[in-house]
Amino acid sequence: MAADKKRIGRQTPTKSYVLEYQRSKYQEAISYYEKSGQSVLEWQRSLLRDIMAINTEHEWTHMTIGYSVPRRNGKTEAVYMRELWGLFKGEHIIHTAHRTSTSHSSWEKLKRLLEKSGLVEGTDFRSIKAKGSESLEIFETEGVIHYRTRTGSGGLGEGFDLLVVDEAQEYTGDQQSALRYTISSSMNPQIIMCGTPPTAVSKGTIFPKYRETCLSGNPEDSMWAEWSIEKMAEDRSDLDLWYETNPSLGLIINERSVRGELSDTEETDFNIQRLGLWIQYNQSSAICAADWDALTIDRDNMPAFKGRLFAGIKYGKDNKNVALSIAVKTTDQRIYIESLDCREIAKGNPWLIDFLLNADVEKIVIDGANGQSLLTEEMKDSGIKKKPILPKVAEIIEANSAFTQGIASKSICHSGQPSLRQVATNCDKRSIGTNGGFGYKSQIDEFDIALLDSAILSYWACATTKETRKQRICY
Repeated sequence: MAADKKRIGRQTPTKSYVLEYQRSKYQEAISYYEKSGQSVLEWQRSLLRDIMAINTEHEWTHMTIGYSVPRRNGKTEAVYMRELWGLFKGEHIIHTAHRTSTSHSSWEKLKRLLEKSGLVEGTDFRSIKAKGSESLEIFETEGVIHYRTRTGSGGLGEGFDLLVVDEAQEYTGDQQSALRYTISSSMNPQIIMCGTPPTAVSKGTIFPKYRETCLSGNPEDSMWAEWSIEKMAEDRSDLDLWYETNPSLGLIINERSVRGELSDTEETDFNIQRLGLWIQYNQSSAICAADWDALTIDRDNMPAFKGRLFAGIKYGKDNKNVALSIAVKTTDQRIYIESLDCREIAKGNPWLIDFLLNADVEKIVIDGANGQSLLTEEMKDSGIKKKPILPKVAEIIEANSAFTQGIASKSICHSGQPSLRQVATNCDKRSIGTNGGFGYKSQIDEFDIALLDSAILSYWACATTKETRKQRICY
């Protein structure tokens, strides 16, 4: 009886956008690569075929390429094949990465490929090892590749035929502005961006925007490929999902390795980095100063308020501080928010109780497991009859989403408090829950995100409460 066929990952992208072409130079690149003793996986071969497609004028069919593959599948090998070909054809190449360690590792890999192909350093090629500014040059062809860590000015004043953007999920707009013109003088330029979907801490905006453009079917001279799932996996241990999104599973990575990641990796992170999930919200954006400042109103010209106050109280996760903010509706259909204070948890809750006893509050929202129960009991003991809202995860996600939309629609207003502005304009988005939800976290340790969170809770309570209309009786 024949042995069962070994299961391997899907060899074709789950999503792609590729222009029609008749010819490709990929086979020549593969031959250079295989001289080093390396083997090419089928999915890498197919990807390289599309990357190196040419038109009738022998120009690259795809001037810009983007592709996303989950980690440890060998996604950069197709880039190495393309770079190796470029060196032997006399191209000038710049390989960029987000981290210095990543660009240095790529330099080491290509240097080994040259040596395994029979080339001798000093005789056939030159190697510069200076970390952060490495390079390789083949004497016979004058092909050269430079390795750089990306900055807002890196590459300016230099000219190249091929620009490689490794760790493309971290590729920012200012970096693109500095690098995009480095290939403009080439007669046949090409850009390759490769990476994984952005995580909650990723800063890049170019990669997801390029993906969206390609999958809409609009761009010229461009291609895109990805291995991904459509939505958050309900069962991360589903083998079918592993094989659908990891083309090298069963070839260079195995089920046991992936299974080991289940306990070490947070659920959302596993979905992004192992299953290729693209979170739909823009993770790279925080609340920018311009958007926040546009909501500022003059304290000497405050809008008229209507209705009662809504209080948001947030106990910080670090168990240090608790913050209080209020929200109230205005007669011009906006919601005014203001942070009242942020104090050490160790000093107790009397100041919160005092406020709640004396203010005209319609709803009270309290978040933070390290303080909710105690404050609720103290409210009862103090004679506060109003039952607080202790939001669930889904409601926290809803509150953050509503707040983000409120900023965009300018339905929020505030008085420009320096403390609240400081936190709001120095925050990143973070993943919450299992369905693509998000919250905020501070970029700077000294700024307590609890202040912003309390404002978000008060806004949410205010925005989701319908106004009570007086009953009219007509005779």
